[in-house]
Amino acid sequence: MGMTLTTLLSRARARVRLAPDDLLRDRVYRRLWTSILISSLGGQVTMLALPLTAAVLLHASPTQMGWLTAMEIAPFVLFSLPGGVWLDRVRKLPVYIGGETVLAFAVASVPLAWWAGWLTMGWLYAVGFFIGTVYTVAGSAAQVVLTQVVPRTRLVEAHAKNSLASSGAEVAGPGVAGALIRLLGAPVALLVDACALLGSALILRGVRVNETLAPPVAGRFWTDLKVGLRFVVHQRLLVALAVCVGALQLCHHAALVVQILFATRVLGMSEQAVGLSYVGLGIGTVGASLLGDRISRRIGPGPCMVAGFAVAGSGWAILSLAPVGPWGVAAFALMLGLFGMGAVMVFINFLALRQAVTPEPLLGRMTSTMRWLTLLPAGPGALIGGWLGEHVGLRAALGFAGGGALLLGALAWQWRTLRDVRSLPSTAPAAAPGRAAEALAEGTV
Repeated sequence: MGMTLTTLLSRARARVRLAPDDLLRDRVYRRLWTSILISSLGGQVTMLALPLTAAVLLHASPTQMGWLTAMEIAPFVLFSLPGGVWLDRVRKLPVYIGGETVLAFAVASVPLAWWAGWLTMGWLYAVGFFIGTVYTVAGSAAQVVLTQVVPRTRLVEAHAKNSLASSGAEVAGPGVAGALIRLLGAPVALLVDACALLGSALILRGVRVNETLAPPVAGRFWTDLKVGLRFVVHQRLLVALAVCVGALQLCHHAALVVQILFATRVLGMSEQAVGLSYVGLGIGTVGASLLGDRISRRIGPGPCMVAGFAVAGSGWAILSLAPVGPWGVAAFALMLGLFGMGAVMVFINFLALRQAVTPEPLLGRMTSTMRWLTLLPAGPGALIGGWLGEHVGLRAALGFAGGGALLLGALAWQWRTLRDVRSLPSTAPAAAPGRAAEALAEGTV
């Protein structure tokens, strides 16, 4: 019996032992991955507590929920392009660390305002706008930092592992978040995310990367901004990615602004039940994160993304038809799981493809330009979802999102620029961007 138990334990250790070339064996990447895991755990609280604060405590209407989401997106539209030019002139890691730190204080302001009796929808709009502003710059910096830690040939694998860290948080986080919200109230629970963000920043301080910055040329700010725009416009693959992911963001945000309201007001779910249902999101993202790299290598990054559009859309479509009662609650959890699965299939390939084709000196501008382009439709999507939810019905907003994403998957499959991408493309030589930038600025490329 003892020998049998020893054998079983040895086999179990062998199964979880990392491969010799696994990215998590790299100390720098492991530290980055740990920071993402901790930050994601705290983020699960904010993802539930902020809209629940608006919906339950402040009795927000669907239109107000749409405006709350739109305020979080507005900074991407306003600041992404100039932020990208600035990022290419500074070191990215300190920006990433600073972003995690100031986000902690922004999130903590909500419970402080609640205790002081100042909390209103206007306060939440301001916090949402501030959070979006930090994400605009620090979030782009975080994506560039990954390319400084991981070889470009392993970007899909790295994004899949990062997604796995987020997915693990999505499995454990919602249940914890629901319990915290029930025990402390939604505003106070946000303090947990503030502490997690500070912990993430402390871990990131131990990351070391080598980054060589080209000295900025005086008076070239707007020229550099146009170089980033023109680089994206002249890359057919980047254009296809921006159009398709932008359309998905429109559908996603149309559903996002009403799904909490649908759960609490149509299905009659409690805050804790909503939190527990979000475990479905974690299960979907964990499954796709574990298999995403393998699926992408088997069918190609392009087809994997197209499949992701359809998977996400099917979840919203199913929920729009769900009956009230236990089956409706199950449909809500299923929707979250399908969205998580589809989103991972889309974004691990989307991020890897756009980074693979971009020379290093243009990574900041490309990242900010692509985030700007893909999030431009998100604000209108949130407002459309809010308007449909208030004037037609919450089911109509979910049906709009689901039908739109399924149509997107069908149309994207017809776009050969995306469908025919079966492997990561190679980038231009690192020395080329300087001359290419001059040509792009003059409009000769």
